[in-house]
Amino acid sequence: MSVDRPLNAHDAGEVSATSLATLAHTTGHTQRRLARVATGLALLAASGVALAHPGHPGHDAASSFAAGFLHPLTGADHLCAMIVVGLWSALTAKRVWLAPIAFVAMLAVGGLLGMSHWFSLPGVEPMIAVSLLVLGLMLATRAKLPGWAGAAIVGAFALFHGFAHGAELPDEASALHYMAGFLLATGMLHCIGLLAGVALRHRTVWVPRLLGAGVLAYGVSLLAAAT
Repeated sequence: MSVDRPLNAHDAGEVSATSLATLAHTTGHTQRRLARVATGLALLAASGVALAHPGHPGHDAASSFAAGFLHPLTGADHLCAMIVVGLWSALTAKRVWLAPIAFVAMLAVGGLLGMSHWFSLPGVEPMIAVSLLVLGLMLATRAKLPGWAGAAIVGAFALFHGFAHGAELPDEASALHYMAGFLLATGMLHCIGLLAGVALRHRTVWVPRLLGAGVLAYGVSLLAAAT
């Protein structure tokens, strides 16, 4: 039979020491796991950067995909346009998916034209600049357009963005994997814009307006430089 007895200072000290030891062990174990995860992610990122250079023997598909995936992420003009499409859609459109899908579809068409080298699309750089100007204005004013009209505007601009992607297909790269990379990156950027738009929809009107004005100004500067 056990007899309950009051916990004295010595017992309390032992319990506290045991708890601290257990907590320290658990914390240390968690930190080691986080360190391993961080190291793995760092190595993965480093390998992705290495694969971004086409022509590595035995890694043609991976390097082509990485080059395509990184292309929209390393160009501020493409980056801004794709995020703004998602933002504008989330803030103004009833069918938020329509404009992003139109963009990706026409981006693929433009990419094929750019990679073909038998079709010349005039004014690619000026039109990319105009796309930032117009999309920035649409976001800054929260322009509400019919779904088909918004998709048509976005899709028309995507054709020029896609042509620029396709025309810069690296030598010896796989066109299929390169295109898959930049299409996936574009979809991810649209999703980032959509999520940001949903988060800002009922919180503030000024942040999207300021972002739109900034993209508009950037488009004007690019247009001035291209003409």
